Parts: sequence; C-alpha cells; structure tokens
Amino acid sequence: MNAWRLATSWLLAWRTVTSRPWRALLLCGGFGVGVGVMIVLLAVGEAMVRQASQERLVGGGQITVLPEGIDIEVLTTGGLGGLFFSVPNARFVHRQVLSAPRLADAVRMAAPQLEGKLLYVTTADGVEHPVRASGEVPSATRQLDAMPTISQGAWNDDAGDTRWMRPTDAELRHDIDRFHRPAEDMANADSWGEWHYFNVLSPDASKWAFITFLVGGDVRGERWGGQLLVTLHERDKAPRRFVTNVTREQVRFSVRDADVRIGEGSVSVLPDGRYALKSIGREAGTGAQLTLDLVVTPAARVEFPGATLVSGDFTSGYAVPGLRAAASGSICVAGRCDRYDNVQAYHDHNWGGWRGVTWEWGATRAGPYTLLYGRVTPEDTAGSSSPLFVYVTDERGFLALFRPRVIQYNDARTVRTAAGPLKVPATAELFDVRGQDTLQLLLTIDDAVATDTRIGLAERGEGNYTRGLARAWFVQMAGEARLRGRVRGVPLSGTGRGFFETYR
Repeated sequence: MNAWRLATSWLLAWRTVTSRPWRALLLCGGFGVGVGVMIVLLAVGEAMVRQASQERLVGGGQITVLPEGIDIEVLTTGGLGGLFFSVPNARFVHRQVLSAPRLADAVRMAAPQLEGKLLYVTTADGVEHPVRASGEVPSATRQLDAMPTISQGAWNDDAGDTRWMRPTDAELRHDIDRFHRPAEDMANADSWGEWHYFNVLSPDASKWAFITFLVGGDVRGERWGGQLLVTLHERDKAPRRFVTNVTREQVRFSVRDADVRIGEGSVSVLPDGRYALKSIGREAGTGAQLTLDLVVTPAARVEFPGATLVSGDFTSGYAVPGLRAAASGSICVAGRCDRYDNVQAYHDHNWGGWRGVTWEWGATRAGPYTLLYGRVTPEDTAGSSSPLFVYVTDERGFLALFRPRVIQYNDARTVRTAAGPLKVPATAELFDVRGQDTLQLLLTIDDAVATDTRIGLAERGEGNYTRGLARAWFVQMAGEARLRGRVRGVPLSGTGRGFFETYR
C-alpha cells in the first residue's frame, strides 16, 4: 500500500509539472530565491550579533585603518596579534592621507580611536591593577555619529586633541622638529649628534649655502658642545667655510620645541610657523666674518614627518619640516651682502649616533613636485643593500612612496682632494615600479665637493666620527633633476634643481 501511494504521488507531481511547466518553474525558482534570501539574512544576523559582542571592534565609520600585518580574526578574538598594536606615524596618516585635500571628495571625517587597550594602574596602596582603556577625539567621533551616551557632564576636545587634529603651523614645527637625547643605555653616546640643517639657493642657481646648527657629544653628561657652520658654494669655485664652536654652557636646546641657541646663532620658530635663522662665523685662514639673517617659510603640507631607526646601539632619526621652502634675508661676508627674496630653500633635522654611519640622500624639486630620497647604512651593515625610499609630494602634500633597490651612479666626474683626484658621480638614476605606478628620477651633477671623514667632521651633520672606512669620502653634490613616471594613472613630469649626498 505504501509503495502504491508513493508511486501515485510521483505520478501526480510529474503530470502537474508536464502539464504546467512554466508555472512549475516559476514556483521552484521563487522557492529557491526565498530559501537563499533567508540563508543570507540569517548569516548577516549572526555576524551582527557576533560583532556587537566583540568589544575590540570600533563602530561609527565605513573603513577601519589598521597596521599592515594585523589579522582581523586574531584581533577580534583577543589573540596575541591584537595586543599593543598602533599605527606608526598615525598623525601623518591622518593629516597627509586620510584628511588630505586629495581625498576631500571621498572622506568626510577620519577619527583616530583606540579601543580596549591593556594598561596597568598602580593605586596609592601600591597594588597594580590591569585595566582596559579607550581613547578617541570627541569632535571627530561626534562627526562619525559614533558618540557614546554621556550620562553626566560634557565630553569635548582638550588641548592635546586640538593640537593632534588641528595643530597650528608653529605647533606642527615644534612637534616634528624638537630635539632629543640619547637613550640611557646607549653605548656610543659620545658619537651623538643632532642638528638643524638648511640650504638656500640663489635665483640664478650660481650660488648656494649649507647652514648647520649642531649639538654634538653625549649631552647627558658634560663632554659636549655646539657648532655653527655655514658653507658658501659658488659654481666652479672652492667652497668657503665659516665655523663657530662653543661650549655646552653657550648652548640651549629642548626636547619640547625646535628652538636652539648656539652662541650668538639661533633658530627660532615664529608664531606663524616660519623659521628665523641668525648665525655669525669666521672663515678659517682669512678671518673674514660672516653674518647671516634669514627667514625660511616651509610650504604647507610638504613635509616628511620623521622617524627614528633603532638597531642595537645604532640610532638614527630624521625629519623634514621644510621639504619645499622659501627663504628671504641676507648673507654677508666682510660687509658684502647677498640678499634673497623667496628663493628656493630646504630644511631638515637629524639626530642619532653617527660613528661609522654612511648614507645616500637627496632632495630636489621637479616642476610642481618635490622629492626626497635616502638610505642610512650603519657601520655593521655596510655590505647590505636595503632599498632606498623616494618620497614624492605635490602642492596637496604626500603623493606616493617608491622603494628602488639601488641608485645607479656614473662616476665620470673628478674632483680634487688633498689625497689626489677622486672619481665622483656625474649622473645618477633611481627607478622603481610598484604595481601600476612607476618612477624614474635622473640626476645630472654639475658641482661636487668631497670631504675626508677620517680626519675631520663631515660638513653636513658634523657628527660622523668615521675612522678607516672604505667609503671615507663624503661627497656633496648639486645638480639638475628630471622626473618621469605615473601615479594612479596620472603622468609625472618635471625638472628642477636639488642637492645630493653619497660616499666614495
């Protein structure tokens, strides 16, 4: 009987399908779509419940930016990969990428947030307690419509929030251009050097000046001092060096601001964010006196935020508050003055232990673009070939970062040194491809000077205490740069003048 009923049911079903095939197909399709929709809704509902119960997920925005290498699943389940992470140079990412004019049509607000960070608090009775802490900028969170309910009082930006999100030009300079001290356990602190460096180019590019305000030695103790160094260059002529050395009692610097005083010379950040430079020095041999009085104005957003590299006893820090800048004022020697009005200028800041350290470096303009490239090589890694970085900016700030493996030099130029002729670069090329983006930077050198670092301090950065290195000649170059390439489908093209450094 059961078999007969089953056969009858299949027969009726089959005849129903064959007699009304389109109706049967529509019913089956509708049933399938309904089941599919239900499965999706159940999956979404389950995901929403799971996310709502996970305290490490931050809401309110459409995109969450995390450090490279963070596993989202490990983060949300509380694994070790989710502990103590932070976004390096977070303010740079916020200011130059997420909140930059370049993305103004796509990003309404970028809000920095920390959620569920593990901290330890010691109470008055000496007991240590683990706590979870969160942090955010109230005004930014409010604009993301993610503001928590305030049961009592008010929650608004404090001075630190405002300075982080919307610093004045002067505050920004002090934050990225302040001075530092060597770590307490640093073994080679006697090679510590920190300096403000500026260069200024005349309108016809026939003259330029390198200006250094240096603090050198172990500033934690008593054996350290300061130096003012101005080197004047003129095409096809020997450079002129004006130096003033002072004791530590005549030096003022701070880990909280960018101002420095070395004897009668000083660098001061003005309220509007410009730098006021004053320096006095005498030329070795002739005794001619130099007096310098300049104001340097960095271009808005065209800066490199800075970073400190630490490896064992090696420490090297670098920031560029004035990657593209203009200078006005005068440089006078023995009463004869060169005056400048909004000429090309540059400013960076270096700090670290410099014994045995070499580098490749260059900063140049190329039409509307300004580029910075470099690589630092500690003494114990002199044979390494770590990539260089090429940092590209335009009038809206950061544009792209490239990592070429090498810089190709053509040592077809000869300079005279006390030890005889030395081959130095006549041209150089940097080339890189990153996905669809490309970069080619061609340098043509028309002036070069070599300094023997084994017997004295290098001109720029005077803290290089090199002894007996194979690449002992510090080469400073000036020349023309030509840029070609493409970023996000937009061609790059431009020419300009810059300054470059290497070792031979």
